[in-house]
Amino acid sequence: MQTAKQLLGTRVREVRKLRGLSQEKLAEQVGVDPKQISRIEGGKSAPSLDTLEAIAKHLQVEMKDLFDFQHLVQEERIEDQVLRLLGMMDEEKKRMALHVLNSLASC
Repeated sequence: MQTAKQLLGTRVREVRKLRGLSQEKLAEQVGVDPKQISRIEGGKSAPSLDTLEAIAKHLQVEMKDLFDFQHLVQEERIEDQVLRLLGMMDEEKKRMALHVLNSLASC
């Protein structure tokens, strides 16, 4: 599952490309090093609010639009959700979960 920082970076890249800008050109407009844009888009660095505001301005979107990345989130498979939840349980709760699953499977 991607972090918010990674999703934000992917969204910045997506909007930047829609606007036909290179990382270098956006960096120049925002006043940061092109490596900073690369790190943001790669999800390795979170921009400051000032930088994020400048990015939004030069991409001609509102800041909130950069957080509109629901279309980028892949739904976690049900099996993965179950395994993740089981991993958070102690042995007693795992036994209860198994009992419930067995009851549901026999219906």
